[in-house]
Amino acid sequence: MEIPYVAQTLFPLIWPLIAVAGALIRTRKSPSPQARLETWQRWWAVAALGCGSLWMVLAFLGMPGVMADTIGFARSPFQFEIAFANLGLAVMGFRAASSSATARERITVGLGAGMFLWGALIGHVYQWFANGDHAPGNTGGVLVCDLLFPAVLIVLAVRSKRLVAAVEKPALV
Repeated sequence: MEIPYVAQTLFPLIWPLIAVAGALIRTRKSPSPQARLETWQRWWAVAALGCGSLWMVLAFLGMPGVMADTIGFARSPFQFEIAFANLGLAVMGFRAASSSATARERITVGLGAGMFLWGALIGHVYQWFANGDHAPGNTGGVLVCDLLFPAVLIVLAVRSKRLVAAVEKPALV
C-alpha cells in the first residue's frame, strides 16, 4: 500500500500536535501561571521530544528500508546509529518530563537535543537544495520538528526559570 506524499511529510507533526492538545486540555483549570508552564513543559518533553524520538527509534530499527526510502537515501548501517541517537533523545525527553526536572535540566536537555536535531535540520536542507532531495522524510514536517522540538523546550524552560526567579525575588519597597 502506497502512503500519499502529503501524509508521509506531515506525519512527524503528530507529536507536537499531541503535545499542544494535551497541554491545552490539562491547563484549562490550572491554578497558576507556574502550573500552566510546568504542564506545557512536561507535555512537550514527553509527547514531542520523548515519543517523537521513540517513534524514530522504532521506525529506523523496525523498518529500515521504508525509512531509507522516506528520507530519500539508500539503506545504510548509519540508520542503526540514528536509531540509537534518537533513543538518547527519547530518554532525555522522558527525563525532562519528570516532575523533579529543573528548568536548568530542561534547558540542558533542549540544548543536547538541539545539537543533534538542528544538525539534522541543516543536513536535510542541504540535501534538499544541493541534491534535490524532496523525499517526504527530508522536507516538510521533519524540518518543523527538528527545529521546534528543542527550541520550544528551551523557551519554555527559560520562561519557567524567569517566572520562578520573579516570584522568589523580594519586592522592593
